[in-house]
Amino acid sequence: MDQIVYYICIPLGWLMKLCWKMVSNYGVAILLFTLFTKIVLLPLSVWIQKNSIAMVKIQPQINFLKANYQGNIDLIADEQAKLFKKEHYHPMLTVIPLALQIVLLLGVVYIIYHPLNYLFGVSADTVQALAEAIGADPKSSSVQLQIIEAIQNGTLTATSAGGALGAATFDKIARFKMTFLGMNLSAVPSKEWGWYTLVPILAGASSFVMCFTQNLANVVQKEQGKINKYGIMLLSVGLSLYLGLGVPSGIALYWIASNLLSIAQMYALNAVIDPKKHVDYALLEESRTALEKARAFGKTDKKDPLYKQMKEREKKDYKRFKHIVNKHIVIYSERSGFYKYYKALIDELLARSNLTIHYITNDFNDAIFEVAEHEPRIKPYYIGLRKLSVLMMLMETDMFLMTTPDLNKYYLKRSYIKNDIEYVYVPHDSMSVHMSFREGAFDAFDTVLCTGPHTVKELRAIEDVYKLAPKNLVEFGFPLLDDLVDSVRAEQTDEPARQVKEILIAPSWQEDNLLDSCIDTLIEELYGDKYHITVRPHPEYVKRYGYQLQTLVDKYADRDPAKLTFELDFSTNRSIYTADVLFTDWSGVAAEFSFATLRPSVFVNTKMKVCNENWQKIGLTPVEMDIRDKIGVSVEKDALENIGRTVETLLSEREKYAEAIASYFQTFTFNHGTAAKKGAEYILKSLMRKKQAAQQKQTA
Repeated sequence: MDQIVYYICIPLGWLMKLCWKMVSNYGVAILLFTLFTKIVLLPLSVWIQKNSIAMVKIQPQINFLKANYQGNIDLIADEQAKLFKKEHYHPMLTVIPLALQIVLLLGVVYIIYHPLNYLFGVSADTVQALAEAIGADPKSSSVQLQIIEAIQNGTLTATSAGGALGAATFDKIARFKMTFLGMNLSAVPSKEWGWYTLVPILAGASSFVMCFTQNLANVVQKEQGKINKYGIMLLSVGLSLYLGLGVPSGIALYWIASNLLSIAQMYALNAVIDPKKHVDYALLEESRTALEKARAFGKTDKKDPLYKQMKEREKKDYKRFKHIVNKHIVIYSERSGFYKYYKALIDELLARSNLTIHYITNDFNDAIFEVAEHEPRIKPYYIGLRKLSVLMMLMETDMFLMTTPDLNKYYLKRSYIKNDIEYVYVPHDSMSVHMSFREGAFDAFDTVLCTGPHTVKELRAIEDVYKLAPKNLVEFGFPLLDDLVDSVRAEQTDEPARQVKEILIAPSWQEDNLLDSCIDTLIEELYGDKYHITVRPHPEYVKRYGYQLQTLVDKYADRDPAKLTFELDFSTNRSIYTADVLFTDWSGVAAEFSFATLRPSVFVNTKMKVCNENWQKIGLTPVEMDIRDKIGVSVEKDALENIGRTVETLLSEREKYAEAIASYFQTFTFNHGTAAKKGAEYILKSLMRKKQAAQQKQTA
């Protein structure tokens, strides 16, 4: 190691000697040496600055990459390497400044400990002879400083040196001053104390100032997290204090000067190569938010009393699922409430085949676990979102059913190890697929079970506009709505006539919904002896805006409960299907209400619920807009003063609306009463084709 440092110090020693000859002051020479090293390395600093800007410029892509593939470390590493190559970014350049700082520091340490070699050109053999002359250890790191001190205090004379040094060299060494501002640069503060205590303090302070300014203005450092920022600061300050205490003061002087010059250089480079001209900081913040959400996504609260039990079951179920081979069909459910969208389909599959259905849920208390107790061919698994994101990428099955859109866009990915899985989208509402879902929400699916003709038209139009390969579009229907229609109409046959009519206000939860825009006007116009008003907020509104909702409830707390109630218990939907008139904005509940009861809905024209801002590219009117005047009436939110008359008209023309709604319903969805049967038939035929194809492949 000494040999390596020796050769590194040859050019550095030459530069130090040049600086010393220029100013004849060792302290100023160290400062000048520090400045020259910064100038010599300036081209490298410019390269590093550009590389750092490149890093921050592509950081949004890296953040989105990590957010989208959260949990798949290998894939993230592969994609990140491709991105670095594409953008000509060199990650190893980030360690060059640190490596150079270490090399320079080692060099300065070595030079300050060996001034006889690098400033006066004294050979190693001569140094050994002089050390023996004063009785010092030739292998001691400070032996050359001891020799200089012996010469300057008269302990070692030219005579006692035995002619080892020439007269001229001996005279230069005798006059050599290692002081700066009255401080001996060869002195070690931990041995001297007194005023030398300032040395480590100043060294630590310079590091603190450098790290503080870098956290504010360095291209890369200011984008780091708090742990990295302040961790580096603590490490740097701690190292500076250590250096300042344990090495000669001249080394600390170099360290302080280097830190301060680094600050000046950073601001100069930022002025010449301004990161703000190259980096989209708004996009960077957006990507950082996406990454934070992805990392928090599905994280179980450790304070939950069931936390340990949930983690144990998840571990057990994950392992059990992975070890089962030849899985033909897997169903994924976000939570217990989604079982209702699969129930009729599952019942048909079990009745028509000997299939085993593997059912993954993110809900620890999903109803599927109770269902499975009575049906051995349903195998349920509790797997949280974080583990699911990895499991999806390692999935092995013939067919995967899900009600969750946006496959392959966020945390739910298609399998990376089995590329012939058929991914089937099962509808959880009957509205449009090009406005009420995000753009590209169905692009990664192979098959979509379509609720009605409008779904087929919209998906085919999307394929045409975006030049996508055609999907399997199955004329399915909406089994849940069929069951709802049958059960509600059966109850209505025994329903007695009511003098006080039921009005239900059931808004969505998006921006400008009824509760946020015109609920006070609606209540004031409809409140009275004729009607009982039930306000049923969307469950998501309750979850997100509980304080606002409670303020509203408190506002009307003194009203007669026989005329106005707020329904916050969502365990039953009875209030929806016993109402005479429904008020909503853009909620899909209107279709379910009107088709099931044959009663009209009132749509208040608040701001549209739009998930895809580019829906107009498709060239079709969304069913949410088309349905408004076919199963009821639509009104402007600023024209509700006479809404009571509208309600009276709807009630008086109830039979006319019932006939129109029933007629529209016949064309709205496919396969009334047989949707689940049609869906099961498609699934079984598709699985059979896959089985036959696999057999042919084996025999080929």
